[in-house]
Amino acid sequence: MSEQKKSSNPKTESQKPRIGVYICRCGGNISDVVNTDALAGKVKQLGDVAACRVETFMCSDPGQATIVEDIQKQNLNRVVVASCSPFLHELTFRTVVQRGGLNPFLYEHVNIREQDSWAHKHDPVGATSKALRMINAAVGKLHHAEPLERIRMGNHRQTLVVGGGIAGLKTAAELAGKGVPVILVEQSSSLGGRVALLARTFPREDEGSVLAKKLIAQVTDHPLVRIFTRARIERVSGFIGNFDVKIAFEPKPDASASSDPQGAGHSANAAEVYASVGTIIVATGADPYKPARGEYGFGEQPAVVSLADFLRQLATLPNGNFIWNGKRVRNVGFLHCVGSRQVEGVNPPQADGKINDYCSRYCCTAILQQALTLKMRFPDVNVFDFYQDIRTYGGHEDYYTKSSAAGVVFLRYHAEEPPVVEPGENGSALKVRVKDYLTFGEEVEVPLDLLVLGVGLVAHDIPELIDLLKLPVGADRFLQEVHPKLRPVETAVNGVLLAGTAQAPMNIEETLSAAGAAAVKAAIPLSRDAVELDPFVAEVNAEKCNGCERCLTECAYTGALFKETVQVDGESAVKARVNPGLCFGCGACVAVCPTRAIDLKGWTLDQFDAMIDGLVEAVPVEG
Repeated sequence: MSEQKKSSNPKTESQKPRIGVYICRCGGNISDVVNTDALAGKVKQLGDVAACRVETFMCSDPGQATIVEDIQKQNLNRVVVASCSPFLHELTFRTVVQRGGLNPFLYEHVNIREQDSWAHKHDPVGATSKALRMINAAVGKLHHAEPLERIRMGNHRQTLVVGGGIAGLKTAAELAGKGVPVILVEQSSSLGGRVALLARTFPREDEGSVLAKKLIAQVTDHPLVRIFTRARIERVSGFIGNFDVKIAFEPKPDASASSDPQGAGHSANAAEVYASVGTIIVATGADPYKPARGEYGFGEQPAVVSLADFLRQLATLPNGNFIWNGKRVRNVGFLHCVGSRQVEGVNPPQADGKINDYCSRYCCTAILQQALTLKMRFPDVNVFDFYQDIRTYGGHEDYYTKSSAAGVVFLRYHAEEPPVVEPGENGSALKVRVKDYLTFGEEVEVPLDLLVLGVGLVAHDIPELIDLLKLPVGADRFLQEVHPKLRPVETAVNGVLLAGTAQAPMNIEETLSAAGAAAVKAAIPLSRDAVELDPFVAEVNAEKCNGCERCLTECAYTGALFKETVQVDGESAVKARVNPGLCFGCGACVAVCPTRAIDLKGWTLDQFDAMIDGLVEAVPVEG
C-alpha cells in the first residue's frame, strides 16, 4: 500500500534532546507587545534548551542561516521557531531544519503573532507570559518527538480536468504540452464555455469564439487528451496519485450522434467510463447573475437587458442608426454592479439568504469596452454610465479615459442609494433617477431608450461535485483555495486544484493565468513514479487493538480506517488498520479508542500530555 522513504540524513535524533529555540520579532509585529529579550532569558532556563536566539525576521536568509549553523555547530537535534502563523512559514522552517541535517519533522512551530501579540496587544506582560507557556509546550512535545518520513504511494500519471470552458481547455493544453495525459470532462455537448459566445473580449478586442476555437484545437488535436462531452463525474474515491473516477454520460438526443468531439476516447455506446488519475482540476466556471424580475425593470421593461444579451445583439447590428427591437435608440445607459457589491438591507438576499457582497472584477472593464464601442460605431447615440466605483482590474484604465474622451457621461451613485428605473415619458422607454455624487448628490433624471445591466458572476451550482470531492466553499459560494497568496490554486483536498472562475470572479486574462498555474501544480506530483505525503496520519498498535470497531464508526473519511482479520496465537482476530493515503490525521479515532491503541504520528498522546504540562508549568515572565 505504501512505503517509507528512508532518511538520508540520520543525525542524533536518538540522543538526549538538544533543542534550539528561535524567537522572531517579526519587525515589531511580535516584539512591540511581547518582550522578546526577556522571553529568551526565560526560555534558556527550560530543560534541554541548548540554544535560544532572537531575530528581527527569522524567515529572512540570515535568520535561516543562523538555524542551520547552530544545528551543525551546537549539535542541535530538535528545533522550535516562535514566530507568525504556521500557514505562512512552517514549511519554510522544516526545509531549513532539513538543510541543517535534521529530520524535518523534529521541528515545532509556535504562533506567537496571531495567537498572542495580535490577540493581546493591550497586555504586554500577559502576552509575554503566554508566549513562554506556548514555547514550553512545544519544547515538551519535542521531548517525545521521533524522526518521521514521508509516505510514498503509487502514482497514476494523468490528470482529470472537470469543465470544458477556457479554463479547462487551457489546463488540458498546458498539461498535454508537458507530456501529462489528460481526461477532459464537459457536461454540455460542446467545448468553449461562455467565452465562445462573446463578440469581443478585452483587451485585444478579439472575438471570443476565436480564442475558444484556438484552445479547442489545441486539445482535440493532441493525442494525450481524451475528451468526454455530455458527461459528468458520478463517483470519486482515493487520494492524490490514486484517484479512481467513474464518468457517466447523458443520453444522446440522436442515437447516431457521438457524445464526443474529435479526440474523444470512449465508445459512442458506452454509458460510463472508469479512470484512475493522479490529480484533479476543477474548472467548472461561473454563471452570470440573473436579475430578479423587476430588479431595475428587468423582465418587466423590454428596454432593460443584460450585458451578455447586449453584446450578442450589438455584434449583429449594421452601422448607421442604432436600431433595437425595431426602434431607433438615441440614449443608452449602462448600470454597474448588478448582482455584485450588494449591501445588507438595501439589496434583497439571494435564495440562500446571503447577498453578493463581492466585486465581480470583469464588469467595469466590459461595460467601458462596450460603451466605447457603441460611441465609435454610433457617434450620435448618447451613452450614460451609472457606477459606484470604476474598477478596471488588470491595467485597463485606458477604457475609462477613452470612453470619457468619446463623450460617455458618468454618474456616480452610492450603494445605499441605487438608481431607480421607471417607465419613460415623452417617447423614452425608461427614465433613471439617481443621486449623482459627481455633482455633490444632485438628483438627476436620465431618459433612456435602452438600459444595459452589467451583471456580475455567481458561483456555478455544483453541489454533487462538491460533495464527491469534499471541496471547501467560501462565504461567496465559490470554491476556496488554501491561501490566496501562498497556495492560490490548491484546495484543502490534496491533489485537487482549482482553475478559473470556479474559484472566484475573474476576467479572461486572469482565468487563463490561473489555469496555467493549476496545470503546473497538477503536473508536479505526476513527474515522479510515486507521490510523497506528510506522515501525520493515524497508526494502530495491533497488540493493543481489541477489535471494538469504535474507530471505524467515528472516522469521517471513507476508507481511511478498515478492519482486517489476522492470526494472533493461532486464532483469528479483527484489528483496525489505517490507509495512510486516505487518512487526514484528524485524530477522531484516537479520542474514542478505549485501549489507546491508536496514535497520530507527530501528535501522539504522550506529546499532548507533555504540551499540557508545559502550558501549566511555565513560570510567568515578570515585567
